[in-house]
Amino acid sequence: MTEVIYQNINTSEYLNINSKPVHIKEQLEIKIVDNSFLPGAKDDDWFAHSALPALKLIEKERPGEIKSFLSIGSGPGLDVLASAEVFGSKKLALTDLQENVVKSGVQNIKSNLLEPEKVEVNGYSGDLFEPLRSKANSNENQRFDIIYENLPNVPLPDNKDINKSRSSTAFLEKRNEKIPREVKDALLDLHYLAIQQVHEFLNKNGALISLISGVIPIDTIKSIEKYIDGVKIDILYYNWNIQTSFYSVINTYAKQEEQGYGPFIFYRENDLKKAFEGVSDNESGKKALDIEKSLADKRLTATEALKLLNQGENVGYTITILKTTINN
Repeated sequence: MTEVIYQNINTSEYLNINSKPVHIKEQLEIKIVDNSFLPGAKDDDWFAHSALPALKLIEKERPGEIKSFLSIGSGPGLDVLASAEVFGSKKLALTDLQENVVKSGVQNIKSNLLEPEKVEVNGYSGDLFEPLRSKANSNENQRFDIIYENLPNVPLPDNKDINKSRSSTAFLEKRNEKIPREVKDALLDLHYLAIQQVHEFLNKNGALISLISGVIPIDTIKSIEKYIDGVKIDILYYNWNIQTSFYSVINTYAKQEEQGYGPFIFYRENDLKKAFEGVSDNESGKKALDIEKSLADKRLTATEALKLLNQGENVGYTITILKTTINN
């Protein structure tokens, strides 16, 4: 039996705005099918907590210029709706692995726009950018001003099926593509592939926005740049979060450490609060390396973080928002 969940979301609260929304409804009704990503409460929703402030920085820098937006692995389409409000884009799209997730996401977007007849909304099912690729001519690929991705980086356990339940929202299958060892050891496979391929799907002056959990050191994340010709990777936004509900994720990272992957970095909640105190959204990306350096002696491995979590202590991690652009 198919499980369907409906979430009602107050737009102003979710977007952290004081005015009424102008492109999407004040109250969003989001239908979530059983193998779709399930958005969390606002502080536990990675998009609202970290990606959304980063997108607002882009709109502040380039007001009114973002005419098209794509989310890779969107799930129910909430990230696309939020971006529609931030940018006012008239071309919106999403992808996901499962066709039923895509159909539901497209319907969520159309039913929650104030003027859906004025907005082009498309959905594509398939792996990464493949469903957007023109079979005849790469110049005919779908292209966008901003592409967003928050792709999973935790390997799929042997006893799980990627198509069952919500496995595809948290786990990635083994890949056959050639990926640098440094990148692979950090479990950055899908982020690497997205950055490698994105030049075929961006408009001129477009950008890929990647949300990457900061359990991975910044230098390791930035190392992707040296393996891919023609791209420039900047840290757009840097933040932190605590999610005690993510016990299973920390446990998985601990198991990966035992197998030689990593390092994966966590911190005590109070250490993160002190390190980020007084840092504004605008300056967070520029100060990311300094913040990470200030936390160097406070690092916890995933195994150590798991132990503290079991003892009832709050642990968290940093979140890095990358902005990848194409060198002209």
